[in-house]
Amino acid sequence: MIILNEQEITSFYHMEDAIRDVKAILQAKAQGHILAPHRTVLDFPEQTASALYMPSADLVNQMAAVKVVTIFPNNPAAGKKTTQGIIVLTSTEDGSHLASINASYLTRLRTGAMSGIATDYLAQQNATVLAVIGTGAMAFEQCLGVLAVRAIETIVLYNRTAAKAQEFAEKLQEAGYQGEFLFEQDANTAVAQADIICCATKTTTPLFNGESLKKGAHINGVGSYLPHMHELDHYTITNSKVVVDDLPGVKDEAGELIDAADKGVWSFDDIYAELEQLVAGEKVGRQQQEEITFFKSVGASYYDLAVAQGVYKKALTLQIGKTVEL
Repeated sequence: MIILNEQEITSFYHMEDAIRDVKAILQAKAQGHILAPHRTVLDFPEQTASALYMPSADLVNQMAAVKVVTIFPNNPAAGKKTTQGIIVLTSTEDGSHLASINASYLTRLRTGAMSGIATDYLAQQNATVLAVIGTGAMAFEQCLGVLAVRAIETIVLYNRTAAKAQEFAEKLQEAGYQGEFLFEQDANTAVAQADIICCATKTTTPLFNGESLKKGAHINGVGSYLPHMHELDHYTITNSKVVVDDLPGVKDEAGELIDAADKGVWSFDDIYAELEQLVAGEKVGRQQQEEITFFKSVGASYYDLAVAQGVYKKALTLQIGKTVEL
């Protein structure tokens, strides 16, 4: 078994790798080659925390994986990471365990890749302004995913703590972004300027008024992953073309969609497509310049399998990682 830590993975596996590997597994899933039982979520309300157990298998590459990821929002106060994860990769040819891979970075990276792919299909081709609502742990890779597919000239940042928005901007500059930054103290003002909006928060109340959106805006919503969480309001949902990463997952976990369905203002039958249908060419993406599009992501096991396989194959080629006998 190969052991790969986060520092090793970040040295050789990047957004372009993740986008390529996620698109490949979506093609495979559309062709019926992926097994993906629904994940198990354990909640720890006293800490507003969760642990997720996510199995999957790729019948073409003959690999299976299980990811265990924990999300403990109170951890930063103790100097610990909010999100921690591990992926165990297994051969389905002989059952041998191939790799144990740190999954914290990969979880953020594959989620950013998913939003990047969705943005490429759904955002206006000439989109140049990105608004980021919430500059927490997941938001950075969301930006990288969008930057990989659109020529963004201005990034508008909104965060409840202004200093964190400034730190976020500096991190993007260190990563190579050379465009303009705008800092807003009101989320409605931020989204009103944007062609693309990325939301990555754990809020239980909508982040902005949907009537503030520009015509033709595209939204990526990745922060809310439990039924009580709501990043978007009913107006946004009912006035958007909705694409989801995984239909069974969003029916159980996408709080804003569940709430809209429960209130009778929207139905899961109104979902336009799953992301795999866009990648496989079964559905087209943006059809009208002024339509609002919304990509809702709660995550699914096969997205983690995609990047785990990619990391494992690249690590073997580069001879990176520590080999151990179990």
